[in-house]
Amino acid sequence: MVTYAERPWTKLYDKNVPASLEPYPDISVPNFLEEAAKKTPNAVALVSSAHIPIAGRIASEMTYAELNRLSDVLAAGLVDMGLKRGDRVALVLPNIAAFVISYYAVLKAGGVVAATNPTYPPDKMQYQINDCDANIVIAMSLFYNMLKKIQPQTKVKTIIVANVKEYLPPIARLLFTLAKEKKDGHYIEKLADGDVWFQDVLTKYNGKKVNLAIVPTKDLALFQYTGGTTGVSKAAMATHRALVANTLQMRAFFAGMEPANGQDVFLGAIPMFHAFGMVAVLNFAVAIGGKIILVPNARDIPDVLDNINHFKPSLFMGVPALYNAINNHADVKSGKVSLRSIRACVSGSAPLPPATKREFEELSGGALREGFGMSEAPTASHCNPLRGENRTGSIGLPLPDMECRIVSLDDGVTDVPIGEVGELIMTGPQLMVGYHGMPTETNNVIREQDGKRWLYTGDIARMDEDGYFYIVDRKKDMALIGGFNVYPNNIEKIISNHPAVLEVGVAAIPHPDKDKAGQESLKAWVVLQPGQSVTEQELIAHCEKSLARYEVPTRFAFVKELPKTTVGKTLRRELVQMELAEREKKA
Repeated sequence: MVTYAERPWTKLYDKNVPASLEPYPDISVPNFLEEAAKKTPNAVALVSSAHIPIAGRIASEMTYAELNRLSDVLAAGLVDMGLKRGDRVALVLPNIAAFVISYYAVLKAGGVVAATNPTYPPDKMQYQINDCDANIVIAMSLFYNMLKKIQPQTKVKTIIVANVKEYLPPIARLLFTLAKEKKDGHYIEKLADGDVWFQDVLTKYNGKKVNLAIVPTKDLALFQYTGGTTGVSKAAMATHRALVANTLQMRAFFAGMEPANGQDVFLGAIPMFHAFGMVAVLNFAVAIGGKIILVPNARDIPDVLDNINHFKPSLFMGVPALYNAINNHADVKSGKVSLRSIRACVSGSAPLPPATKREFEELSGGALREGFGMSEAPTASHCNPLRGENRTGSIGLPLPDMECRIVSLDDGVTDVPIGEVGELIMTGPQLMVGYHGMPTETNNVIREQDGKRWLYTGDIARMDEDGYFYIVDRKKDMALIGGFNVYPNNIEKIISNHPAVLEVGVAAIPHPDKDKAGQESLKAWVVLQPGQSVTEQELIAHCEKSLARYEVPTRFAFVKELPKTTVGKTLRRELVQMELAEREKKA
């Protein structure tokens, strides 16, 4: 019988993927950019674009040499503004060139990146800026007025303001200024005292740079805020060493990819303020000298498709909701937009429905592989091999140098037999230091055994004999129905296979019958395919073909959309709140 300690997954790696990358180089994250600028200075790093009604999509490009230079200049400016080693800088920016420049500049200056979701409401934004103790914020102009309202309740002294139009082609900048800047809220007549324009900083410090050697690899590089779906969001602290290790793990695992036309082209749609986009797209692309097509808003599906159609990306890191939306868009179904340039995709953040995977691969001709990662181990830990066997429903194999076990849900220590379910725990070179300012929460998820630090993921999982892992569900989402453990993930997969269903979320709700107070009941919230219809009874009959009786939801709601995080995870907690609010109205 195989054991977890044997790491059986390494035997199924694609050819040329090593089981270990030890020892890891003693470098910081910006060294990847410095190396790319040195090796291929004229290669395109970033593409900023806009769709012009008459001209179509037009773009401007930034080379690796220019990206490296601009981040040097901004880093020098930040140091002159008082940024010291270890200071946190909040980034309130979508996927635009200013985000990438700022990301590398903060790290070059010895600072820590604390990127936040720019669409957060003021109270959430205020909490995260306060929690990371930021004195400097770099933000897009659209969010400036909101930041000024919360600034008195924070330690922020300076806001550096960028505009979305800055790196667009000249004609796009002009049209944006005339038609959209004021209308959409990007225009600022005058900055408050103490604040400064992004471009003014670059002009003032042009030609200057900092000494990258001042950034030890053991220093913190990132505060990655968790989604906060179960309470206050927590800042997972990652070092340069951890981010470098994970970048190299991914580069090694996908070593078999052959660049398209000499350079891989990444679709940069996943938000870079999240670890998935920051590490699996930005860091990974820079580490292999790839080109990133910047997409500021992944929820704007027509814009995403226009970028795919125009720039022909070869690599596409995404989430199931995004792949599903693309599959079902009229322009894709009609053939107006082709996905055939896409060679490889990795889906993360939520379970990938088999039907979504199958349809996307048929449309693109590329490989869509499910993976897994966490903000606490930013970011990737597992993935199905690109060329090897892709097992349906599996998150794949642990990456090089990962150790993984499935332990008992009762004691959290004893390994369960291969094939049985328990909690997934893992250790590797990319583990976080802990949660900022939260020692109790840190000790709950990072526990030492046999001299190793193990991350308790909170995911119920199993491993098969070959080392493929399968996520069953989150521990907190497991329901108790009629004395049986029930996993919403599995139910969602079954319901999503119905041809009339676009998306579905399943959650345990307090039982609505008074005589069953204190018990749980299952409810499914269903989003239908455009033009499709299905009854509750038909969905129950569909479920009964594949599920035990106690696993079949007894209540259904048909909704227009599901509440999700920015990276596509269904917020089951909000589904339950919707149910409770509905009951209150009826009471």
